[in-house]
Amino acid sequence: MKLLEGKNAIITGASRGIGKGIAEVFAKHGANVAFTYSSSAEAANQLEKELQELGVKAKGYKSDAADFKQAEELVMNVLEDFGSIDVLVNNAGITKDNLLMRMSEEDFDKVIEVNLKSVFNMTKAVQRTMLKQRQGSIINMSSVVGVKGNAGQSNYAASKAGMIGFSKSMALELGSRNIRTNVIAPGFIETEMTGKLDEKVVKGWREAIPLKRGGTPEDIANTCVFLASDLSAYITGQVIGVDGGMHT
Repeated sequence: MKLLEGKNAIITGASRGIGKGIAEVFAKHGANVAFTYSSSAEAANQLEKELQELGVKAKGYKSDAADFKQAEELVMNVLEDFGSIDVLVNNAGITKDNLLMRMSEEDFDKVIEVNLKSVFNMTKAVQRTMLKQRQGSIINMSSVVGVKGNAGQSNYAASKAGMIGFSKSMALELGSRNIRTNVIAPGFIETEMTGKLDEKVVKGWREAIPLKRGGTPEDIANTCVFLASDLSAYITGQVIGVDGGMHT
């Protein structure tokens, strides 16, 4: 059963990792996918082709969600190409980890801008369309770190916690028009980025997780499908931890 048949979705930061996983699973469920990427045109073209082969409309856009004007232009372009926007997944994000005593102002500002301001930019840009349609689902990708904090990640934790406060406010503001806003808080998800880490360290992390494994991009994507679909029609303002029990 295709849960997202005919829905149009925007996914930011989707040329690799979790974003790519979401795009693939969305397409398998029948969604048309507009996705953004920041630098890797080759990976974006490859993903575009892969999604189209699943029988849906798919298009990649080089766009920086942290830039207000670019976010507005992106939404205008997607509306032109796809006609409507039913789902927004705010997934673009970066880390610049350091202890506070060593963290530069620039590293703090950049993480807030890319991770948190991008959510403001994109939500504001799609809001008009969703209000007019009187329906929509916004899914914001936070982190277990945004819920419980993490030493050496004060900038990242602040950005991801801010996302939760913003999303809960949007749930209250937009709910009367049947626009739902929810948050996913992934735990330790194994992607090509974590593949570069020391195997011993990764093994230690896995051992500390109640389900005894790292998550996959598909684990996150499946939760996104649920939140994007009509199965979750009465769910808004929630934070769903997809973390194997790391934070209970």
